[in-house]
Amino acid sequence: MKNKITMTQMMAATNELHEQGKHFTHIGVGPMSHNLLRAALELAKEKDFPLILIASRNQVDSDRFGGGYVCGFDQKRFVETTSRIADEIGFDGLCYFCRDHGGPWQRDKERADKLPTDEAMEIGLQSYFDDAEAGFDLLHIDPTKDPHCTGVVPLSTVLDRTVYLIERIEAERKKRGWKELAYEVGTEETMGGLISADAFEGFIKELKAILEEKGLPMPLFVVGQTGTLTRLTTNVGQYDTPTATTLSDITHKYGTGLKEHNGDYLSNPILLEHPVIGLDAMNVAPEFGLVETEALLELATAEEKFVAKEEQSNIRAILAKHAVEGQRWRKWMVGDKGKYSVEEIMKDEEDVKLITSMCGHYTLEDAEVKAAVQKLNENTEKLGLSPKTYVIKKIKDSIDRYVYCFGLYGTTSEIVKNAK
Repeated sequence: MKNKITMTQMMAATNELHEQGKHFTHIGVGPMSHNLLRAALELAKEKDFPLILIASRNQVDSDRFGGGYVCGFDQKRFVETTSRIADEIGFDGLCYFCRDHGGPWQRDKERADKLPTDEAMEIGLQSYFDDAEAGFDLLHIDPTKDPHCTGVVPLSTVLDRTVYLIERIEAERKKRGWKELAYEVGTEETMGGLISADAFEGFIKELKAILEEKGLPMPLFVVGQTGTLTRLTTNVGQYDTPTATTLSDITHKYGTGLKEHNGDYLSNPILLEHPVIGLDAMNVAPEFGLVETEALLELATAEEKFVAKEEQSNIRAILAKHAVEGQRWRKWMVGDKGKYSVEEIMKDEEDVKLITSMCGHYTLEDAEVKAAVQKLNENTEKLGLSPKTYVIKKIKDSIDRYVYCFGLYGTTSEIVKNAK
């Protein structure tokens, strides 16, 4: 699978189309599973829009740093598997591989271990190098986490580390002959310090001046905080249209674009605003994982009604056990429940149901879960159902809500035609 144009060319053509009055917002899709990759590729083929796949270091990373929870992918296997699925379905559109939240301390374990700064920076760099070697198109430079820093990481530190990382990556890219890389900077988290419009613009202005002085590329996107915040299975933030509009205008003033994170579960009226206010792109991931888990649980309901108990997959209980014991729910819970023990959570049936839906996708590569899914598929196929097709359709429908609201139908053809 080889793109006809680079991601930078794609966004340049997008901007040209915007100037012509064609407004749309790109979506970055988190690669949560094999099913999600297939669903996203099938939908991108059917609706003719550029597919942007965004993977965090926890999801996809080098084996030497622990690999990823998504299918056990490192960067190379992620690209190869996606390319294989694309070949299987005859996808020949635009598909871009992107690093989401790359950099130092971006793996949960690195923060928990409080790695020394030099070691964390070098690991972040080596992970980026593996991204580029595997054929990634865009790298999110995010040095805004630091377990040694109390409170907000100073903006000057974020700026210095951002420039340092880009400079090192570009030097290595030229040395090894890698293809052109696009960059994304900033964070949606308030700990990154990019909160007010003035601070946001000051960061971009200073970054642009330093990058130009050093002959380094300006980032394709800057991440801004527009009020989105994902917790549990909802977006608990307060979306702020005036702020989003202001931040979008600021990024365009400096020749870059606004990227929004944590777009999961936003309402359709809010999504429909995005192309209107000129928001360039938005990332969505946990929502699609939840949709896949709930599709499996819906199939389990049919299995429980029509298959003898001793022949059932027991997928509901197995998913619940692994989801709760995996403890990834702690980052999504609100209030004190994020601090509860596994034993305390297991005593509350409603909490267990919520965590199963919210975190089931983290467990899909666990051996016991994989075996249960296989049994579920076999049982429901005997009932005359098409379980794999059903799960993929549910994921496609979820992604399609964003694609439609963002005005993305037919944009690949228009972008390629306008690319220079």
